Amino acid sequence: MALTVLPLAVLALIAGFMIQYLYRYRQQQADKALGERHGCLPAPRLQNQRPFGIDRLEQIFRADSESRLMELFLFHFRQTGNTLEQKFLGTKAYGTIEPANLEAIFSTNFKDFGMGPRRAITFPMFGDGIFTQEGPVWKHSRDMLRPQLQHKQYESLEVFRTAVDDLIHLVQQSNGTIDLQPLFFRLTLDTTTAFLFGESVRSLIIPEAVGERTFATAFNTAQQWVTKRFRLLDLYWIINGNEFQQACKDVHKFADQIIDRNLSANRDDGAQSGKYIFLDTVAQNTSDKTALRGQIINLLAAGRDTTACLLSWTFFLLVRHPHVMDKLRTEIASACGVDSNLSRDKLRKMSYLQNVLKETLRLYPSVPVNTRTTVRTTVLPTGGGPDRKSPVLIPGGSAIAFSVYSMHRRPDLYGMDAELFRPERWDEDMPMYQNPTNSKWGYLPFHGGPRICLGMDFALSEAGYTVVRLLQRFQNIKLPEGETVELIGVEKQVMTLVVAIKDGCKVEIS
Repeated sequence: MALTVLPLAVLALIAGFMIQYLYRYRQQQADKALGERHGCLPAPRLQNQRPFGIDRLEQIFRADSESRLMELFLFHFRQTGNTLEQKFLGTKAYGTIEPANLEAIFSTNFKDFGMGPRRAITFPMFGDGIFTQEGPVWKHSRDMLRPQLQHKQYESLEVFRTAVDDLIHLVQQSNGTIDLQPLFFRLTLDTTTAFLFGESVRSLIIPEAVGERTFATAFNTAQQWVTKRFRLLDLYWIINGNEFQQACKDVHKFADQIIDRNLSANRDDGAQSGKYIFLDTVAQNTSDKTALRGQIINLLAAGRDTTACLLSWTFFLLVRHPHVMDKLRTEIASACGVDSNLSRDKLRKMSYLQNVLKETLRLYPSVPVNTRTTVRTTVLPTGGGPDRKSPVLIPGGSAIAFSVYSMHRRPDLYGMDAELFRPERWDEDMPMYQNPTNSKWGYLPFHGGPRICLGMDFALSEAGYTVVRLLQRFQNIKLPEGETVELIGVEKQVMTLVVAIKDGCKVEIS
């Protein structure tokens, strides 16, 4: 009996291999035919020195430990090409900083790209929320959030006033040099909780009471581990140590506190106050506390981290470019006069302020690198062949990274001074304006297409309001004596899911 079963098992195994081989062969032939139809040619290969592309992983971890990861990615694109192929842990992967290719990823071929392992990689921290979802579930979350982020909800900018008042009060007590970066993270936590959940945690005033320091440390730690998981692609599960698990628990505890405090029976709901409150709407759609927690953590990451980084880099650049700050002060004085009642419309009419924010986001986009995975074989319109202009075939299941940080530094898009901070360039005829695709897809601090950031206007309004209020209140904001000044892009950066300043944003203020 055993002798009969063994040959049958072997035959079944051989049949399985044959079926798998035939499937792969047919897929390869179909891919080849698709490539020939579109005239596809291979993208240039990022050269590896060690088997399976292990050296690529070593480079990434070393650059990250030296706080220069974005510098490494920029070097690789300049060395190899604006679209490249690479061997990463034995698997072929792709990278691009071509506007035409980003248009395909974000818009024209949107359905060919998915999140890949992103949900599994981020789930221990982020849970089930808008940034880990796809398909109908993602669309439902987006539809719930959209009414909250209509600009009529914050037209008067009152939602930002209390937090900025708290910030100014703290800065007044500093008596000299202060690091603005951690304060901006607390500021944006306060505005985000006030706006989305109906009540601010007031972390600028009472950080100990709300556990802000524990939360901030846990949030940053968890993001650092999530970023490391991303770098291992399908081997992400290797990184799941005790520090990561504890950080996730602390983040979840903070989110649970928000739920308990803001959905308590003695709090007036949004309907009674006449306001649309996102937490109330989510709670009406689900009684599952875990689902509520996931949405909250997703939105805290978006509302807190990205705008805090924008504000930090803005002042980092302003104190190193005092002529820009002087010009900005002049515009603010002219636009506001003695009237301190700011509005969203008034901020939008301050063209130089808008240029300063755009230029900061060009050099330091809040999410500098992201990835997609092809759900089926697709074609990128450019980047292949000897002239790097031919279409490129991307097989199904392939990971493709895109770096807006690197794209925003391309001289052929922004001019030969692309690595300088010069807000005036936005009023000039930059090279990217000569091509409609480059003009539309060459500047993507908030991404584009169906998944474009819903909070873009909110973030720019919050950042603009904060900048104006600080410059109005403090007539002397400058670089502290002895503070390091380096070439833009050479300063040390901290990479989690956003890019922050390694040594903080220290200013002398009075």
